[in-house]
Amino acid sequence: MNDHVGDAQTPSATSDDGPAVRRLMQSATGGRMLALQVLIVLVLLMAAQAYDGSLHALSHWFILVLYAASSVGFGLAERRGGPLSAIFAWAGTGLNAGLAVYVIVEHMLAGGGPDGGAADTVSRLPAFLLLLQTALTMRVWHAALFSGVVALAWGGAILVAFLHPQGVVGPHVDLSEQVPGLLTFAAASLVVIDGVNRLRAAVGQALRLEHERTRLARFVPDAIARDLAREGGLGAVRRRHACLLVLDIRGFSRLSREHPPEAMVQALLAVRALAQAAVTGQGGLVDKYVGDAVLAQFVVGDAGTQARSALACARAIRARLAALNAERAGQGLFPLRIVVALHAGDLLVGVFDDGARAEYTVLGPAMNALARIEARAKAAGIAVAASEDFLGLLGLPLPEGVHVAPVAEAATPGQPALFRIEEAGTPAIG
Repeated sequence: MNDHVGDAQTPSATSDDGPAVRRLMQSATGGRMLALQVLIVLVLLMAAQAYDGSLHALSHWFILVLYAASSVGFGLAERRGGPLSAIFAWAGTGLNAGLAVYVIVEHMLAGGGPDGGAADTVSRLPAFLLLLQTALTMRVWHAALFSGVVALAWGGAILVAFLHPQGVVGPHVDLSEQVPGLLTFAAASLVVIDGVNRLRAAVGQALRLEHERTRLARFVPDAIARDLAREGGLGAVRRRHACLLVLDIRGFSRLSREHPPEAMVQALLAVRALAQAAVTGQGGLVDKYVGDAVLAQFVVGDAGTQARSALACARAIRARLAALNAERAGQGLFPLRIVVALHAGDLLVGVFDDGARAEYTVLGPAMNALARIEARAKAAGIAVAASEDFLGLLGLPLPEGVHVAPVAEAATPGQPALFRIEEAGTPAIG
């Protein structure tokens, strides 16, 4: 499970995820932004027809053409990128704010037809639509600037009209209708800005988790990679509970003296393959291979789930070994015997990365205890042994066909109890 990490110095997704989040969200909302642009132009066309007098309609046509040309120019300049793209983005936001202010203030000055309510509605629509369009760029400060400029200009126009109603307020314009409109816009702005901020944070978090999961997937299965990514990702080491399993081939040194190296390599690879299949089949992780031993860990889920998965893995290993030995007997090969030890405890779990080499592993006293349990099980001739800490997590009833019995050993001060796990119809010796 070791790896020479070529991208160990690659910046984390969190180092500058703002542009990435913005590009992702803009690509997802590009069609909506275009539709809003078209809708805003249609609203301006409606506004040009909503006022009395050709002068006001003509001014709207002029503003409409100027806005369309400027927004297209700023948008294309921003998409080209470069050092000035941010300036063009701010200029586009200022243009949107200026258009919204113009339509509102122009309506208050010029007035509308006898149906003043319709003209009021048409004059406010661009402000709300442009607020939504600015928010879809996923730029929080741009949305804040747009909202602030429009609200201040709108409030200032209401104040001036209130102080000097004669000659300022156009016909069929009711100031009492403007104040609720301003308050509604302010409230909508706060909601939109907060929503954009929350959405950016959520998308940024999702991008970071996916980035970390992808990097961790080189070391661990996807389920464990997702779990570790949520806890901090590559390089983050956390204290967490784990159930541990170690498998060792009995008499491997003796067998190595009795059989050619090619036969021993074949046997070792066969045991590793069955262990790998059994461990991953129960949601565990093969931590490492050490000589003829296999170390596996179960870190996903609560402690009880981990213990049940580890026990199911040990049973699967025994079943797979029986099938393997039957196959080897048919080929005239020597049988293989193993010992499996199970333990549980709190460990330091994560990817240890020094910048040149990274390794996913676990550290802690429980690892040392597991080694002692394996040695005691091997000395007692037990196929599957477990510590009291591990058995305490299984709960009752035990899986069908599983029996647990304490192992009689010479009393040693401070040595925890050892238990034999047997299965009905299966020899106690591996």
